[in-house]
Amino acid sequence: MDAFFFHPKIVHLPMALSILMPLVAGGLLLAWHRKWLPTHSWVIVVALQALLVGSGIVALRTGENEEDRVERVVSERVIHEHEEAAEAFVWGSGVVLGAMLLGLATAKGKAGLPLAAIATVGTLVVLGLGYRTGQEGGELVYQHGAASAYLNLDDSAPRQPSGPERSTHNDSDDHGSEDDDSSGSR
Repeated sequence: MDAFFFHPKIVHLPMALSILMPLVAGGLLLAWHRKWLPTHSWVIVVALQALLVGSGIVALRTGENEEDRVERVVSERVIHEHEEAAEAFVWGSGVVLGAMLLGLATAKGKAGLPLAAIATVGTLVVLGLGYRTGQEGGELVYQHGAASAYLNLDDSAPRQPSGPERSTHNDSDDHGSEDDDSSGSR
């Protein structure tokens, strides 16, 4: 479970980048338009988007590698929905990267700035796709118990039940009694 390419470790980078890219791209687009920075500054946006695409591909692959293990505790249908969302996110990120590269390649000409603007709008689409992917992944973990696939790494050991039935908290074990001051002061 401590492997570097463990899906829950990897997925956070493309998700974070999908949130940051509209801000970075928008800021650099404005700086390009106002001539605050040289046009080749757009390479920063291209590099970050390439990192988003690359980390998204790695996240997709690690998810596929761990799919069989998680299918032991979560239905294949729910996993498939998350996988489909992730594929759309990675493909969308790749299309936006292509538009960013075109904007960079034509930066000195008339088409450069409009292509960069289109790519910047595309980062908002990728943000939406990333949100959907993260939502599906969160549901896998928090509603369907996907993390329980990793509770016992020894596959022969019985699994602990997940959810409320596992709770060992007893309301009568609270510190103090019903007669205690309810204001929280002690």
